[in-house]
Amino acid sequence: MSQEQQFLLNGLHCAACVRRVETVIGRLADVEYVSVNLADQTAFVQGKVTADSVVQAVTKIGFGAELLESEEIRRAKQQAQTATLLTQKRRQFIVALAVGAILMTYGMIFGMSPTVENRPLWLAWAAITASTMFFSGKHFFTGAWTSLKHRAATMDTLIAISTGVAFVYSLYLTLFPQPHSHLYYEASVMIIGFLNLGKYLELKAKQRSSLALEKLLDLAPQQAVIFDGEIAKTISTKGIKPQMRIQALTGDRFAVDGVLQSGSLWVDESMLTGEALPVEKRVGDKVRAGTIIQDGAGIYLAEQVGSQTALARIISAVRHAQSSKPPLAQWVDKVAAVFVPIVVSIALFSALIWLVLGQDFAFALSIFTTVLIIACPCALGLAIPLSTIAGVARSAELGVLVRNIEALQASSEIDTLVFDKTGTLTTGKMLVTRIEALGNVSADEVLRLAKSLEQQAAHPIAKAIVKYRPDLTAYPASNIKVAKGLGISAQVGEDNVKVGNRQFVASDLCEEQDLATQVFVSLNEQVIGVIYLQDQLRPESQAVITQFKQQGYRCIMLTGDRQATANYYAETLGLDEVIAEVLPEQKAEQITKLQQQGRKVAMIGDGINDSPALAQANVGVAMYNGSEIAIETADLSLMQSGLQPLAAILPFSKQVVQNMKQSLFGAFIYNIISIPIACGVLYPFTGWLLNPMIAAVAMALSSVTVVFNSQRLLK
Repeated sequence: MSQEQQFLLNGLHCAACVRRVETVIGRLADVEYVSVNLADQTAFVQGKVTADSVVQAVTKIGFGAELLESEEIRRAKQQAQTATLLTQKRRQFIVALAVGAILMTYGMIFGMSPTVENRPLWLAWAAITASTMFFSGKHFFTGAWTSLKHRAATMDTLIAISTGVAFVYSLYLTLFPQPHSHLYYEASVMIIGFLNLGKYLELKAKQRSSLALEKLLDLAPQQAVIFDGEIAKTISTKGIKPQMRIQALTGDRFAVDGVLQSGSLWVDESMLTGEALPVEKRVGDKVRAGTIIQDGAGIYLAEQVGSQTALARIISAVRHAQSSKPPLAQWVDKVAAVFVPIVVSIALFSALIWLVLGQDFAFALSIFTTVLIIACPCALGLAIPLSTIAGVARSAELGVLVRNIEALQASSEIDTLVFDKTGTLTTGKMLVTRIEALGNVSADEVLRLAKSLEQQAAHPIAKAIVKYRPDLTAYPASNIKVAKGLGISAQVGEDNVKVGNRQFVASDLCEEQDLATQVFVSLNEQVIGVIYLQDQLRPESQAVITQFKQQGYRCIMLTGDRQATANYYAETLGLDEVIAEVLPEQKAEQITKLQQQGRKVAMIGDGINDSPALAQANVGVAMYNGSEIAIETADLSLMQSGLQPLAAILPFSKQVVQNMKQSLFGAFIYNIISIPIACGVLYPFTGWLLNPMIAAVAMALSSVTVVFNSQRLLK
C-alpha cells in the first residue's frame, strides 16, 4: 500500500545536492513522489518503497538518511543534528580563521615569497595549513570526492578544487621556490574559515524559521492523569488510548481529543480557532488536544489520540506542505543540475584567457579560485525552501492550513472569489423567525407538534425548530417515517402528523416568494400551520466582502438556493454576481465556465456538495468545521471560524511569492555581477582584482541574506 515517509538527511549543501538526492530516490521502484528540502534537510517520499531502500540509495551517493517515524522523533533528531552542526561549524571557522589570521599577519610582516633559505619554515606552515584544512574543511573534500565518483558536481566540488589547487600550487612553490612567487596558504584556510562561518550564521538564522511550528509542537502536554477505576495514574500522553478517562483541571492542556464526560469547563481554544474569548464546555461537548482549561474541573473521555488528534493532523499537514515544491523551485532544480559544470568551465576558461594575455600562473590561479568560490550555489538552493518553510508556518499562525506550497503560489494569482452561501457567507444555522397558525389551532400547538417529529431528525432545520421556545415540550411520537429531502411523518396520540415542504404535506397553499424557508405542518391531512426559518449572515461577511472588492477581487455567490433568496443576500453583501438554483453536480461546471473566461478562481465552501467545485477551482478553500470530504478536497483549510483567515491568507500568499522571487533575484544578481568581476573584467580598466578571501565572505553573506529575507515572512 502507498505510504508517506519522511527522512532526515545530512550532508546537503546546495541545490545540486538536492537534485542528486531527488534523482536517486525517484529512480527507485514504487516511488510515486519525492521532494527534498535543503533548508531543513528532510526528504518527503510517497509510494510503496521501503524505508531501507531509500536510506541505502541516499547513503550510496555519499549523504546520510534516516527514517523519521514520528513528529517527536523528527523534532528531537533535527534539533540534535542542528546543535551538533553548530558546535562543529563554530570550531571549524574559529580554528581556520585563527590560523589564517596568523598566517596573514606573518605574511604582511615577512612576506609570502618562498626561498631556499626559508623553505623549512614554509614547510612547517604547509603542515599547519594542511592540518587546518583537514580539521575545518574535510567535509568539502570528501563530498567532492563522492560526487566525482558518481559523475556529479556540487558546491563541495567548487570549494575543494579552488582551495585544493591553491594549496597544491603553494606547496609546489615551497618545494621548488621561484623568483617573485607568492604563496596562498592563508587564502586556503581563510576561505574554508569564512565558508564555515557563513554556514554557522545560516544555521542560526534558519532555526527561527521553524519557531512557528515548534510552538504548535509545544502545545501538546507530555503527561496526563487517567482514571483506572477510581485510581488516578500519571502516564505519558503517548500511552493514552481511546475510551480512557482523563482528568481535566484548571491550567491543564488537553492531552488528546475527546468528549467531556463530567464537570463544566471554560477553555481557551485560540491556538486552534483564533477565538480570543474562552468557550464553555459542558457534558457531551468536544475538547481538543493542546487547548487550555482556564477554569473548572472535570473528566473527559479520549477519542482521537496520537496522530489522529486535530493538533497532530495540523502539524502533519504543515510538515507535508513545507516539503512541497512550487513551480519556481522545480525550475531552480533544473538550473542547479547544470550550474556547477558551467561555473567550473567559466573558471578554467577565464584562467586560460589571462595566461594567453601574458599574465603569470599565480594571477591565473587567483582568477580560477575566485570564480569557483564566489559562484557557489548555496543561496540559489536556499531561496525557495526557506520561503516555503516560513510561509507555511506563518499561514498556520494566520489560521489557514496549506495543503502544499503550490496552493499559496496559486492563491497569489487569484482574481475571482466564488462563495457558497450556506455555512460560508451565512452561519448555516437556521433560526425560526415566525409561526403562522391556520384554523383553530394555536401557534404554540403547531410548534409542539413540529417539535414532536423534528426531534427525531438531525438536519439544521429540524435542530432550529427543536431549539426554538424551549419552554414548549414535545409530545411522544411513534411510527416515525422520514422522506429524504421532503419531510417526516409520525403518529402523535391518535393523530397523523406531517412536517415538511408543501409537496410532502399535500398542501394547496402557495409558498410565499419571500426569503424564508417554509416548513408546513399538517394534522390528519389538514395544514394547520407554517413555520418560517431563515439563515443568518456571518457577522464579518459584509466587511470581508467589502475588503475583497477594494483589493480588486470579483466576488460571486454560487448556491443551490432560490434566485430571490440568493439575490437578497447578494445585494446585502454587495456581491458582483449571483449564480443560483444550481445543483451540486453543476457547481464544478460553473467554475469551469469562469476559468474558460480566463479567470483564476478560488472556490470557498463547506459542504459535501461543494467538493467537485473545490477540486475544479484553481484554489479550493474549505471553511472551518466543513465536511471531511470538503476539507480533503480543498487546497486551503480554514482553522478558525468565519472568513477572516481567508482575508489574511490571500494578501499573505502574494508576500510569500514575492519573497521567493526576491531571494531568487538576489541569488541570481549576485552571481551575474560577481562572476564577471571574479573573472577580472575590471582589471584592465581599474587594476582591481577580487581577492579569493573576499569572494568567500561575499558567498557566505549571500546565503545569510537569503535566510534573513525569508525571516520577514514570520513578522
